[in-house]
Amino acid sequence: MKYYLIAGEASGDLHASNLMKALLKKDENADFRFWGGDLMTEVAQHNPVKHYKDLAFMGFIEVVINLKTILGNIKVCKNDIENYNPDVIIFIDYPGFNMRIAKWAKQRNIKTFYYISPQIWAWKENRIKAIKRDVDEMFVILPFEKNFYEDKHNYPVHFVGHPLLDAIDQLEVRSLEEFQKNHGLDQREIIAILPGSRKQEIVKMLSTMLEMPKKFKAYQFVIAGAPSQDQAFYEQFLVKENVSFVTNETYSLLSHSKAALVTSGTATLETALFEVPEVVCYKGSQISYQIAKRIIKLNYISLVNLIMDKEVVKELIQNEFNAKSLETELTKILDSNYSSHMRAEFKTLKQKLGGLGASDHTAELMLDLLQK
Repeated sequence: MKYYLIAGEASGDLHASNLMKALLKKDENADFRFWGGDLMTEVAQHNPVKHYKDLAFMGFIEVVINLKTILGNIKVCKNDIENYNPDVIIFIDYPGFNMRIAKWAKQRNIKTFYYISPQIWAWKENRIKAIKRDVDEMFVILPFEKNFYEDKHNYPVHFVGHPLLDAIDQLEVRSLEEFQKNHGLDQREIIAILPGSRKQEIVKMLSTMLEMPKKFKAYQFVIAGAPSQDQAFYEQFLVKENVSFVTNETYSLLSHSKAALVTSGTATLETALFEVPEVVCYKGSQISYQIAKRIIKLNYISLVNLIMDKEVVKELIQNEFNAKSLETELTKILDSNYSSHMRAEFKTLKQKLGGLGASDHTAELMLDLLQK
């Protein structure tokens, strides 16, 4: 079958690539065309129509500024789908773009699958009308999403488990000694810094996060570079003492870290699945934050706390995200009693996510539905 996949971010590239691998195992005639990144490229063995690096715009203001580019990409996508004539379009998160394509595709009787739901439980809940109208099958990866869709909105979905469990389970991790040697690290325990994937958020987050190395000299700090950014971009931040840098090795870094400072997003869940105590941080532009505060009706922003439905990890948001508060919270998670309790909560979190096999389960479901 011919599969057209659209992923607009690094996390989508990861999950879509694993889904593609699973589809190839079950459909020997699988043919892919896609918007995504390097991991999807590796599976398909050809380049994307557009790389997600050219698609990522963060926040309300940034979207408005880049609206002409976004609309141009939508036009390119529609034309490309028509030329490819797929059996199904598989949307991976990235709702602002994907929901527009889904509406257009549904009007042309193209089968529409959505893998990894838009976070309409956080904001823009009225998107449920468009999802019901334009999405033939929804595959969700968070346990509370099934209840949200089915109980609250009477829209049946498939809970397939979380693909991050598979990605981490399949990881081949270098030894600590090899990791230290390859990156010029010493014997001190490591504190990971995960500042996000988009330039705007990295700039905002790192200036405060990098106040910590001088306060915690018994540890060494390592920045995880995002695959969406060139290493040269980070050089402006690497003048700080006691700070190192790795790129495309976030999982290896987390596997050897004592604690982590993490910008809110998928990385908060990844860090928890490695059972690394963390402080969740977020600071956006004041205008974007004020808008978001008025329309997002959630008790928490991190996936860890949302899934557990309680505060497991501390969230420092906007004005609370400052050097003093960050120092206080980092001190806490470095305490063995405090961190042991957090790790126990992370084990419960893993159980809630449904176990291994999400990609295979999703591929099998999709193929069964297409063959019917």
